[in-house]
Amino acid sequence: MVGLPPLGALRAFEAAARHLSFTNAAAELFVTQAAISHQIKTLEAYLGVRLFRRLNRALQLTDQGQALLPFVREAFDSLTAGVRRVQGGRSSGALSISSTPSFASGWLAARLTRFQLAHPEIELQLGATIRLIDFLREGVDCGIRYGLGHWPGLAAVWLFQAPLLPVCHPDLLKGPKPLRVPADLARHTLLHTPDLDDWRLWLTAVGVRGAEPLRGPKFDSLATALQAAMSGGGVAIGRRQFVAAEIASGRLAAPFNFELPDECGYYFVVPEHQAEQGKVKAFRDWLLAEVARSEGAAAASDNGPQPAGFAGPAP
Repeated sequence: MVGLPPLGALRAFEAAARHLSFTNAAAELFVTQAAISHQIKTLEAYLGVRLFRRLNRALQLTDQGQALLPFVREAFDSLTAGVRRVQGGRSSGALSISSTPSFASGWLAARLTRFQLAHPEIELQLGATIRLIDFLREGVDCGIRYGLGHWPGLAAVWLFQAPLLPVCHPDLLKGPKPLRVPADLARHTLLHTPDLDDWRLWLTAVGVRGAEPLRGPKFDSLATALQAAMSGGGVAIGRRQFVAAEIASGRLAAPFNFELPDECGYYFVVPEHQAEQGKVKAFRDWLLAEVARSEGAAAASDNGPQPAGFAGPAP
């Protein structure tokens, strides 16, 4: 059997190759830069080749380093997968969840207390990002994604479709520039979330041509756009499930009787080899029950009066 170099040297190499920086690799592995340099020299001596070119202010992989890197990455990924599979039956411990920011702040965060009460043995770690993370490499157990439900290597479970609708402070429904029909939006400030195309899609669907879909303030999250709308700063656009609580409380109003669905939806996703982990299954089952509960409550309360003057998209 061919002998292998020290595991620590291989780990230092993988981190340094990924960052192309000894400094960043050292920060990730909680060691000194000198320790990373020593581990790389040890590996190079063992292999009899140079793995990096050390330039003035940069680091480059040699041809030998580039040839070695994918095998080292695959080996560490396999080790991680094996450890997680052995732990698969456990229903306790930390559960790391990645979510889109709008789902996390607009729907999930307010409900997590119920999960914690039902499963005090599971410690939740929730991260919000629009980036498509690498679950295995970043140590994330499961997540929420928005799309068509097809992500290689992930098992996806449908949660719900979230149609778009404008929302505003209730005072904007009356006053000198009342919001009665979508064309009235041309006289109001449009507030934008990071999904800058949402207003264009909604305005196009209802046939409004007098409002510029990209004008108005841009916000880095749905939560901040909704805060601006609740203060009377304009009309925001959000997804029904993420604005339902504000509408129910009277802090926001939906001025028009039209919601725009799309072909995408929100999905619970998990790496296929982790789908049957005890803690992952507990969270998935709870999440699906919460979706059914919230959709049932929405259907029961969706019988209130609607603003007059608009009944759907223009023909």
